[in-house]
Formats: sequence, structure tokens, C-alpha cells
Amino acid sequence: MAETMSVEEAEIAAANDAVALYSVSQLARQLGVTARTIRFYEDKNLISPQRAGTTRVYTHRDRARLMLILRGKRLGFSLREIKEFLDLYDVDPAHHVQLRQLLAAVRKRMVKLSEQRAAIDESLSELTEIERQSMAILASRNS
Repeated sequence: MAETMSVEEAEIAAANDAVALYSVSQLARQLGVTARTIRFYEDKNLISPQRAGTTRVYTHRDRARLMLILRGKRLGFSLREIKEFLDLYDVDPAHHVQLRQLLAAVRKRMVKLSEQRAAIDESLSELTEIERQSMAILASRNS
């Protein structure tokens, strides 16, 4: 599974190893995804690998962006939202706008997840009661 990385950690990692190049298979293996997944994100313009002849080569920056994309997907953000965050990162050197929008999106996602958890808890409670009633009926018929 891919390791999680904050925006700041991704920046530091990219700065520390800015010259590293990865093939699609190396990157896929490191991040625990398929090459097809990486190409999908490329098709969605979330990453832009360089070319070495006809071969795609990915920089450490691409790797960091992919890690952020995978984290965003795991947390339930849409590709559109992730692209907006990444695009803001490129145009806002101080990252103020990006962080404000990220904070708003995170809070909205937390509310939605809390609502889903409440709905799941309610469903589990109802299912537990149905299970209890069903077992009681079966027990009374078997006695």
C-alpha cells in the first residue's frame, strides 16, 4: 500500500531527489498500483510525465503528486477536487488559497463521513434487532 504523505513532505521529498526518474512499472510497484492506474491519472491531466524517446519517465515530483492523488482518493475526494487542489498548488506559491480550499473540503468530507457513520450505526442496530428476533423465532419453533 502507498505510504501517506502531506503536501509539505511531498515538497521536501521532491526537492531532495528532484533528478530521480522512474519508469511506469517502477512507480507502480513503489506505490502499490497498476501501470494502468498511473496512465489513467495521466489521461486525466493529473500528472505529466516527461518522455525519453517513446518511453514515459516520471520525476520525483510526479511520484509526490501521485501519492497525493492516491491519498485524496482513499479519503473520498473526487478526481475533480484533487485536480483543483493540485492546480492551486502550482499557481499559489504560498499555498494560502490551496490550504483554505483543502480545509473547507476536508471539513465537508468529515461531515459527510459522520453522517454515513450514523446511518451505518442505525442500520447495524436495526439488523441486530432483526437477527435477535429471527433467532428467537427459530428457537421457539425448535423447542
